[in-house]
Amino acid sequence: MSVIAYVGIGSNLGDAAFNVRRAVRALGEAGCVRQLSALRRTAPWGRTAQPWFVNAAVRLETLLSPHDLLATLQRIERRLGRRAGYRWGPRVIDLDLLLYDDVRIEEPGLLVPHPRLRQRSFVLEPLTEVGAFARGSEPH
Repeated sequence: MSVIAYVGIGSNLGDAAFNVRRAVRALGEAGCVRQLSALRRTAPWGRTAQPWFVNAAVRLETLLSPHDLLATLQRIERRLGRRAGYRWGPRVIDLDLLLYDDVRIEEPGLLVPHPRLRQRSFVLEPLTEVGAFARGSEPH
């Protein structure tokens, strides 16, 4: 049975908008992208001395479990050029599992909903645009 997951996408190295669009296409490996938000140019969060980001979110219909979806997102990141760096640093691509159906997971390496969801307008705005909170719900 398929579920709806929401994935945040960001890039601030190279052609960031191209990197985001390329990641959206690659998400076909994880399921069917049902909706893509507008791409937004946003100021960096955490470490501010770096280029601005291009951010978006997608509503993804998937058959993957949360753990398998996370592994797929990380595999896509590596394939698209993401390398280990420092926390909140610049990156070619960043794929974050933000929401997975109505599931709440608190395990080492996997926290759903994303733990800093409420702190980031660059995540909340595109999530709202792709219908994450359409049923009157709000982030946990």
